Amino acid sequence: MDVGTVRRIDIDHEMQQSYLDYAMSVIVARALPDARDGLKPVHRRILHAMHQMGIRPEGEHKKSARIVGEVLGKFHPHGDMAVYEAMARMAQDFSMRYPLIDGQGNFGSVDGDSPAAMRYTEARLAPLAMEALADIDMDTVDFVPNFDGTLPEPVVLPSGFPNLLVNGATGIAVGMATSIPPHNMGEVCDACVFLLENWSRLDKVALDDLMSFVKGPDFPTGGILLRDPDDQEGLAAAYGHGKGRVTIQARAHIEDMGRGRSRIIVTELPYQTNKAALIERIAELARGGQMDGLADLRDESDRQGMRIVIEIAKTADAERVLAALYQRTPMQSVFGINLLALVDDEPRLLNLKQALRVYLEHRLTVTRRRSEYELARAGEKAHILAGLRTALQHLDEVIQLIRAASDPEQARLRLMKRFKLGDVQARAILDMPLRRLSTLERKKIDQDYKETQARIRALEELLASDKKMRAHVAEELRRIKSTYGDRRRTQIAETRKGKRSRELLTTRDLLEDKDTWVVVAGGRISRTPTARLPRLGGRDAPRIILGARTRDRLYLFASDGSGAATAVHTLSETEDPAEGNPVAGATALPPGSEPVAGLVLPAGQAGGYVVFATLQGMVKRTEASSLPGPSGRTFQAIKLNEGDRLGWVRWSPGKDNLVLVSSGGLAIRFSEEEVRPVGLQAAGVLGMRLESKERLVGADLEKQGGEVLLVAANGLAKRTPVKEFPVQGRHGRGVRAWKSGVALGAAALGEPEDHGAILFSKAAGKSAKWEDVPRRARAGGGAKFAEVRANDRVTALALAARRPALELPEPEKKPARKPKRAAKPAPKAGRSRKPTKSKGPAVRAAKRPPSKKPAKKAR
Repeated sequence: MDVGTVRRIDIDHEMQQSYLDYAMSVIVARALPDARDGLKPVHRRILHAMHQMGIRPEGEHKKSARIVGEVLGKFHPHGDMAVYEAMARMAQDFSMRYPLIDGQGNFGSVDGDSPAAMRYTEARLAPLAMEALADIDMDTVDFVPNFDGTLPEPVVLPSGFPNLLVNGATGIAVGMATSIPPHNMGEVCDACVFLLENWSRLDKVALDDLMSFVKGPDFPTGGILLRDPDDQEGLAAAYGHGKGRVTIQARAHIEDMGRGRSRIIVTELPYQTNKAALIERIAELARGGQMDGLADLRDESDRQGMRIVIEIAKTADAERVLAALYQRTPMQSVFGINLLALVDDEPRLLNLKQALRVYLEHRLTVTRRRSEYELARAGEKAHILAGLRTALQHLDEVIQLIRAASDPEQARLRLMKRFKLGDVQARAILDMPLRRLSTLERKKIDQDYKETQARIRALEELLASDKKMRAHVAEELRRIKSTYGDRRRTQIAETRKGKRSRELLTTRDLLEDKDTWVVVAGGRISRTPTARLPRLGGRDAPRIILGARTRDRLYLFASDGSGAATAVHTLSETEDPAEGNPVAGATALPPGSEPVAGLVLPAGQAGGYVVFATLQGMVKRTEASSLPGPSGRTFQAIKLNEGDRLGWVRWSPGKDNLVLVSSGGLAIRFSEEEVRPVGLQAAGVLGMRLESKERLVGADLEKQGGEVLLVAANGLAKRTPVKEFPVQGRHGRGVRAWKSGVALGAAALGEPEDHGAILFSKAAGKSAKWEDVPRRARAGGGAKFAEVRANDRVTALALAARRPALELPEPEKKPARKPKRAAKPAPKAGRSRKPTKSKGPAVRAAKRPPSKKPAKKAR
């Protein structure tokens, strides 16, 4: 009953209805993404506003405050900070797997730092965002009036890629929430193509078929996803029913610091983990006595990547400490998956197959509407071109008709009546400039008309065939994958059956032991993703090229004799060596220290020897077991004389011949057993006597059936079988390796199928194949191989060194050595220490008359 302006209502019904209206408003207009483009309204409006403002990837950045003001004033009448935070998130590479906005300035960090004020930062659309907005002006999507009815805004974006799964989404609505993890672009595109190719039998496509492409979430921060096949709420449940959970673990490995100490290096964290809060949590546990064994904790992260260092006390077990960190800190966390999105403005829980299908149906609709739009425009263009061709065929009559008309309107009517033209065609003829009457322009009109007709036929065939439409969408997805796809960042590890998912897994345990190439070029170091050799020539030609496996250890040596060890798997993976990390950031070598030699050994390899050679002809041999493990500190590999520099480092099984080549064109070949093994801190012995201005240009171990490649400073080159160089004693001048009068620039030993790079003092490096160098006699000259300018010279030869087989010779039986010691004890009476493992010099000393001078030489 109404009394005046007062109306009686049922409070219970009113509260229910008002709550439902509010809840649906939050669900549809704010919190949940659309399943077609994977965007919430605020993100869609930001991208559309920037597109209308012309802030393209090839253009300049614009102030964020200007963009936020445009969005607020035209499309999104809410708080400015809500819009700015949404825009900043689309620019964060640690939040978005594939950022849609290219930000300039402080847009926050993984430490939880907030973005700078919008008046300080700038932004523009990322290239991938243009794929989401592509063809939006071709009537591909519906538009609705904005909040004040003055401007149209899109209901959904065309979305050229499956953004819902690729970038994921999180949101809390009223009574429901969504949590969709990001995925790898290539994997999702492959799954979409598979569905398109099997569209006629979608009901028969099983979850396992799709999971053969979509392996699992691929988080922007990397990490390790632990997958338990027996988990009823794991990854298979999430993709099969829309709800599940996965365990994410930080990527960490243990390094040996020497002297019985070790440390844990954390390089990747679980998604949405605050690094600063994690470090504070570890510090609190250590201060509270809840975690023993921590000696130091520091954050060494920089622009090159994340690096948290946790030093372990001598008395603690590093693996137990790491297991405790996984258990008590966010270094291991659970990510809940809830594939909830809007389908026809209704929230729906989707499985993987449904999410892909909704997107593909949207793309098929967009492609059809775009084709219809293009067909209509092509038909209009063909209609006008047909009229122009008619006018050109009757050019004199048309000119006479127009000249006889009293005004343009009369001329238009006469053209329409005489040649049976449409209104648009007649107007186009009247508007045609005189320059189009030339012969060349007339040919262009004919050619344009033929191409337009061909385009019309192609569009009609596309619209008439659903199969061709799906093939067209599949081709577009393949292009997206080839352009924006990259390798997976999050590694998926299958946990052992019957064990808890929290078992200790280090980076080494999860490594795929595959072949790779370690490349040092231009002060940067990286490893290749495959066993294919990288680019060897150009301005950034590599200085060191080493064949390796991902579980090996890498040793780099600087010219001052210092060395650094690191694990190969910690190096950044890239096809282009110029995109690697600085050597000083990836290894313990200090900034400005350029590596001159490298060595790869399997982890735990203790056999064999490491042979060093310097520019002044000094050589040294050290047992490989003396080399330290990966560490954050450098070690002294060889003690150098004043003015000398280290040049070459090689691994040897212990009984190879060593070949040294001087810049004066001489070479010496002697057994490495003549060099007594010494420790790392010791200096070497003279392997080759050099003149005052000479230096070594090459030092290598003899390979069975190998050849010596010699490159002169002026670009001449030759290769000579190593057997042509006689075996001599150490500490000699050697034999002639090149005819006199030419200074050598570089030398190396190898085989005909080897590859390498020739380096110059000024010019860019040049890729070289061993077989392209002519074979010549030892004392002869070389042939022209590399073009060298007048003020330039060859300085080095970088050989792509294969990974050593590390096959050690069988040790001699001890009983065979005992009779020799008993038979001739007299020559060894003057020696105060036991003979070393290398017995070559000691045996020769025993055969000489007992005197002090030979005894000193033997040592």
